[in-house]
Amino acid sequence: MSNPYSTYKKQSVQTMTPVEVVIKMYSEIEKQLAIGVCAIEEVPNIMKANDALIKAQELLGALRGALDMSVPISKNLDQLYVFFQNEAMKANIRKDATEIKKIIPMVADLRDAFTQISQMTKEEIEAQAAQNSAKK
Repeated sequence: MSNPYSTYKKQSVQTMTPVEVVIKMYSEIEKQLAIGVCAIEEVPNIMKANDALIKAQELLGALRGALDMSVPISKNLDQLYVFFQNEAMKANIRKDATEIKKIIPMVADLRDAFTQISQMTKEEIEAQAAQNSAKK
């Protein structure tokens, strides 16, 4: 017999839209970075900090791998993800959470932006894209 909670969790992930998966990944990245900060600063626990920061890097790598580089914004997101990965790696090596604290709000902003996009209709998204193209 399987665990009912684990079955529910698996089903909820399988029925998510791609945007919902991205939002969930941003939330998890934010959580792992926060755990890393706490493990470095508040409760010095090098192994816990290492594990959390590596998980954040892996999630960022998964987001990078899922990018469709034919979409113009993907290049910008890729650069951001690389930057985030590098900051997490440097923080892990140096055991200094200063830079991680700076990128956590950036990850939260991306999550919030994708949340807003997920709530828009296709027509609203297309209209906003057309408006942004007209500004250029």
